[in-house]
Amino acid sequence: MPIDVHGTVAEGFEGVREEFAAHLAEERDDPGAQLVVYRHGRRVVDLWGGDGIDGDSLTTLYSIAKGAAHLVVALLVQDGVLDLDRPVAAYWPEFAAEGKDRLTLRELLEHRSGVVGDAEQPFTVEELADDRIIAARLAGRKPLWEPGTAYGYHAFVIGALTGEVVRRVTGRTLQELYEERVRAPYGLDYHLGLPAAEESRWVEVQPLLPTPEEAALLKERAAAPNSIRGIAFNAHAPEPTDLVAFGNHPRVRALGPASSGGVGNARGVAGLYAAAISTVDGRPPLLTPQTAARFGELRTLGGPDLVTGSEDHFGLGFEYLPAIFPFLAPGTFGHSGATGSLGFADPANGIAYGYTRRRFAFPSGVGASVENGRLAQSVLRAVGAL
Repeated sequence: MPIDVHGTVAEGFEGVREEFAAHLAEERDDPGAQLVVYRHGRRVVDLWGGDGIDGDSLTTLYSIAKGAAHLVVALLVQDGVLDLDRPVAAYWPEFAAEGKDRLTLRELLEHRSGVVGDAEQPFTVEELADDRIIAARLAGRKPLWEPGTAYGYHAFVIGALTGEVVRRVTGRTLQELYEERVRAPYGLDYHLGLPAAEESRWVEVQPLLPTPEEAALLKERAAAPNSIRGIAFNAHAPEPTDLVAFGNHPRVRALGPASSGGVGNARGVAGLYAAAISTVDGRPPLLTPQTAARFGELRTLGGPDLVTGSEDHFGLGFEYLPAIFPFLAPGTFGHSGATGSLGFADPANGIAYGYTRRRFAFPSGVGASVENGRLAQSVLRAVGAL
């Protein structure tokens, strides 16, 4: 059954609306989706469709948080507060344990630390919601590979590790700095810690509804609990972490873990990336072109990722998105979220993109869902960049 599409597009972006409508019409299960695009700091697409969703609705967007968190890190590097080539242990002495003493901040941002989870004592959901608990636990842990020699997706922990560096240097949590320097000044509807006053706009994450064939394939692909992938996704816990339950947990929403627990909508995600690279409402870009290029450069050549198996995937804290969608311009950076959501900045074309969905896509929990390719290409066609 076709899903009604609501919202507006600027002149010349009608094709984006058509593509969004076509995608919703083809979905087997209502995804509850939003799509927002900025061009040179001006909102040109603002669309939504699905049961219980409007343009203001908020939901948990999982690893979209990594982009917000590492925008703060980029700002601190740009300010000269953090040095990418200084060892993490120089900022955070306890992290030097078990052979991690030479790992640099740059290598940490490239997912090279080897402490992708706690192999000795799995986390509870309540612990995964609290970055301070994650950081304190992992500081003394032995890495699962020699730090700096390989990379693997730090799914639940990267924001806690980089956030502890930020806290040791500034005396402020990463969430506090995000609120003060990014979210509040731009009025962004993306939160690392959802205020209680905004709870009425939050809608639950919905599970994937797989066919029997899809369910069998997911079971076949499931990580062995004590593998590197299993530890990274906390699958070795007595009760393996269920991503839907995690995203719907009130403590996750309240604390906003910087790896996996931000709450927002497509307006907030696209606005975040617009603020990063463009003048918005008279405010200059948060990042200089040099900083944007530095953090958006591909840094993980010669994979594969020891957790996900993907190759050539990360910049500094951000995903290098042309590796996923090759039609995107070099230097496009952002981050996906487990339901299939995606946010990115394309500095070459002045585009900031935010797509959110509240229902998991198939395959489940592996990053940007495939419709982002079609939607992003429709945006590039509208600006004449394809």
